[in-house]
Amino acid sequence: MKLFFKILSVLFAVLFLVSAGLQYNDPDPMLWIVIWGIAAVLSILFFYDKISSSVLFIIGIVSFIGFLSLFPSNFQGFGLEDGDITTVELAREAVGLLIIALVLFMYAFRIRYLEKKQTKN
Repeated sequence: MKLFFKILSVLFAVLFLVSAGLQYNDPDPMLWIVIWGIAAVLSILFFYDKISSSVLFIIGIVSFIGFLSLFPSNFQGFGLEDGDITTVELAREAVGLLIIALVLFMYAFRIRYLEKKQTKN
């Protein structure tokens, strides 16, 4: 199982870096490059067991709050043909934050699980 999470963290680090790279044509590219870059760094830190579950939970909560605050109340889809470009852009950005939050929560729960397992032994 440990190998599974190592592979998963590398996969997410790569996906987050690709996501950062795709932001070059975004209306606010630097913000999103930094956000995706931080997610990639957190994945790498998780891979090397160099981050605490508390940090991951806090950043995950911030990401989830970002998702809730950005997601449009009049969701029209993710494609450019689905509706207003601003609404589509907000939905895409919000779901990106949701993905980051879910991945960080997964990492945090994994660390907590391993910590509890070690204290039992």
